[in-house]
Amino acid sequence: MSDAKGLTRQQMCDRLAMEFADGWIVNLGIGIPTLCSNCDFGDRQIIFHSENGVVGYGPLAAPGKEDLHLVNAGGQHVTMNPGSAIVHHADAFGMIRSGRIDVTVLGAYEVAENGDFANWKMAGQKGGGIGGAMDLAACAKHVFVAMEQTTRRGAPRLVERCAIPVTARGVVDLVITNFGLFEITPQGMVLKEIAPGVSLDEVKATTGCNLIIPDPVRLVALARGD
Repeated sequence: MSDAKGLTRQQMCDRLAMEFADGWIVNLGIGIPTLCSNCDFGDRQIIFHSENGVVGYGPLAAPGKEDLHLVNAGGQHVTMNPGSAIVHHADAFGMIRSGRIDVTVLGAYEVAENGDFANWKMAGQKGGGIGGAMDLAACAKHVFVAMEQTTRRGAPRLVERCAIPVTARGVVDLVITNFGLFEITPQGMVLKEIAPGVSLDEVKATTGCNLIIPDPVRLVALARGD
């Protein structure tokens, strides 16, 4: 099983969501990133976009409150905010390819120190499909990644070079894991913030590339109540 130390998955998404600016159109990939729609944005208006044509949706639906006709790209039931819309699948991709997505938050198997990432095919896996990740990585203004620090076997997901087929090269801006917040810069990967209860030695031991570590390292900024 994956390492449960550090941040919860919701806390990871809460931290990434603090980077969303008012008015941004945000696409959320399947898996951990979908939890970003549960965040409290206060006075900020965030417009969530899904490849299947749901635009302007809100938090995931509570059990027993699902509308079976409303799902995100991962098939999870969602709620709708005032002003939301259902558009054609082609129009949803038209929004992506025309550069209207301010940030996409994607899951990944690996992220390299230069901003390459791989999220569609695991080593030794036959078949697989890249889906909309290629369009999002190429056309979104920002690419954030949310993933666990290590694989189930304890291997690093933050690496010097991706060892599996790459989705896109040099596009990742920020990575959040249960161990901390990492930024891709021209100088390399920077540990921006570390998760409470996680030591620097633990971060270094579970990272497969060189890290730039500020002195001191800030703790991950968490929303009130986390």
